[in-house]
Amino acid sequence: MSFAHPGMTRRFGGDSAPVETRFSFWGSLGDLGRLVMRSGAPQLRLRIAVALVLVFVGKGAGVIAPVMLGEAINTLRPAALGGAAIGSLFLVLVGAFAGLRLVAACAPFARDAIFTRVSQSTMAKAAVETFSHALGLSLDFHQSKQTGTLTRIIDRGSRSTDFLIRSLIFSLGPTLVELIMAMVVMVVRLDLAFAATALATMVLYVVVTFRITNWRLSHRRELNDTDNRVAGLSGDALINYETLKTFGAEDRMVETYEAAMGDYVNASARANASLNLLNASQSLILNVGLGAMTAMAGYLVAGGQLRIGDITMAVMLLSGLYAPLGMLGFQYREIRQAFIDMEQMVSLRDVTPDIVDAPDAVVLPPASGQGSAVAFDHVGFQHDARSVGLRDVSFLTPPGTTTALVGPSGAGKTTAVRLAMRLLDPKEGRVLIDGLDMRQVKQSALRQAVALVPQDVALFNDSLYANIAFARPGASLEEVRAAAEAAELGPFIDGLPNGMSTMVGERGLKLSGGERQRVGIARALLANPRVLILDEATSALDGPTEAAIQETLRKVKAGRTTLVIAHRLSTIVDADQILVLRRGRIVERGTHAELLAKTGEYAALWRRQTREA
Repeated sequence: MSFAHPGMTRRFGGDSAPVETRFSFWGSLGDLGRLVMRSGAPQLRLRIAVALVLVFVGKGAGVIAPVMLGEAINTLRPAALGGAAIGSLFLVLVGAFAGLRLVAACAPFARDAIFTRVSQSTMAKAAVETFSHALGLSLDFHQSKQTGTLTRIIDRGSRSTDFLIRSLIFSLGPTLVELIMAMVVMVVRLDLAFAATALATMVLYVVVTFRITNWRLSHRRELNDTDNRVAGLSGDALINYETLKTFGAEDRMVETYEAAMGDYVNASARANASLNLLNASQSLILNVGLGAMTAMAGYLVAGGQLRIGDITMAVMLLSGLYAPLGMLGFQYREIRQAFIDMEQMVSLRDVTPDIVDAPDAVVLPPASGQGSAVAFDHVGFQHDARSVGLRDVSFLTPPGTTTALVGPSGAGKTTAVRLAMRLLDPKEGRVLIDGLDMRQVKQSALRQAVALVPQDVALFNDSLYANIAFARPGASLEEVRAAAEAAELGPFIDGLPNGMSTMVGERGLKLSGGERQRVGIARALLANPRVLILDEATSALDGPTEAAIQETLRKVKAGRTTLVIAHRLSTIVDADQILVLRRGRIVERGTHAELLAKTGEYAALWRRQTREA
């Protein structure tokens, strides 16, 4: 059996290559088995063994029960008064029939009670591994994906693993065994013609089921694609709610969402219509087969070739035979659909992260208390979506000094910062910290050594305390409060009814731009980094607050290396080194006084800003 989808490719964003995913039954079964074994469920092997035993006990009891009932009916004999004499054997057989039916009915419940911990742990493991992999992917990947679509892929893919485990382990294999057992009983107890008719019905049922199910795959893919689009649109709209309100674009977004929902409705209707066709075809085949075999049994009973109890046995065997056969069709259909849900998650996990630790990666040397040296050594980098990146950029920021990057938009300042944080790797040259190529330093050590205060601070929908303490979860309340005070947040927090417990809202939208930036500064100060990167960290502040925070930043720069992106040159006049970037190259470098004396681009920009001021 094959679940291959040749030519299926998925591009998840950035410069990741398309991923072609092909599924085979045995290969996927092996993947699921390995996932189960690393799920971490308690008493894993014992639970699996007991669950499998219960499955086969229940299936065997379901096949033997009709034989017991048929034998019980055959023990009945005419009485003198036209009644029926019920012997002790009849009662024993009826009791066996009832007991076996009870075992067949209760075995799945006991199995689920034992195995639920395993299936849920496996589903959680799949979700955690995929989520972890997604967080480890490149910056380009996350800049080009839709959050709603990505979360839906993880959710549907992880849930499909739970269904596949239950279906493949506890349904598909045991169902085939039950079919074989039932047909053996029919040959032994009834006649070869019954088994031949049942086999012909089963083969026709399986062929029709597989063909229609394969035809329905395109409908399910279309339904998934439209569902992903709806989720992506709604997620983007709710995340960017403020932008929608600003431009009065609510109606336009609703129209786009309505069109996407219309596509979803159409795809859902087509998928449902094909499902109804499949169900009707299955019912027709099973009922025609059941009617034919019941008529055969009645004819043989009338001819004296079978006893009256045998016809009951035949009907119950057939019903018991077609019940798992009906589930076989359902399971095959759902397994195919689950694989479609799973293919995107598998393809996502096949995307290779651009930034990974080298096998021989090391930690940084102990902090010197003066910051770290950061050096760009003939660095070149270019985004796929841009014609200009960085070209042959070289500079050194000695420990404890401040280097400022200035230049027009698109000059490469942000790219340089991302390289300094190793959110990107250079395509040419090296970026070094304390003499070590960043590609040879463990990312965990690098993240502890470098902190960023971005222009647009991203906050979690949590309390002020949690957002500041995010930089160092083990920090005490006093340390968090001290960082907030250093970022000039003290009076603001004291004026809040809930103080540090105040919730900041989605992406911190309950705070002003200046308040969000101060929270970002407090978070960076709490991290106590060796290298502090300021990306226009005071751009959203008013004049007095900016002056106060600039003074704070001057204090916290002591003992740290600072890299600053600046548009307002007045904030970097005391920088030890100023680099002027244009079209990815350093065109000027020096101190503020040296650059003014050169009367070049920096001097022109300074004169323009001072005139505007």
